[in-house]
Amino acid sequence: MKVLFKKDLKKVAKKGEILEVKDGYAENFLIKKGYAVKVTEKNMDNFILEKKEELEIHKQKVLDAENSKKDLEKLILQFVVKTGATDRVFGSVSQKQIHKELENQGYKIDKKQIKLINELNSLGMHNVEIELYKDIKAIIKVNLRK
Repeated sequence: MKVLFKKDLKKVAKKGEILEVKDGYAENFLIKKGYAVKVTEKNMDNFILEKKEELEIHKQKVLDAENSKKDLEKLILQFVVKTGATDRVFGSVSQKQIHKELENQGYKIDKKQIKLINELNSLGMHNVEIELYKDIKAIIKVNLRK
């Protein structure tokens, strides 16, 4: 029986592949568990339609990420920090603090998207990377001052 895979199945097939498998395996496992559907004209049309919708969603997300990137790269976040006698910062600015400040300025960015390369524990400007979507990253500037 020919089946069209609706989702990935480790070591068997990836989503969108069509394979010839034994009838029992197809009926009792693949179709029953939702990994695949029998290859019919209707199922193929549905799959093509789903692919087009996924592509449209992907394009929209890329466009949104590119627009957000342009806005974010103009942004400079300011943090007033406590310092010691030699201008050494007590503690450091965390992802959580950056997330909160971005949220206060109207950006909806998940805390996990913020990538701190180095600790922000010295006065001055620092670059912080924000992963907006797959290969789209924005670099924002964070200024620590007294």
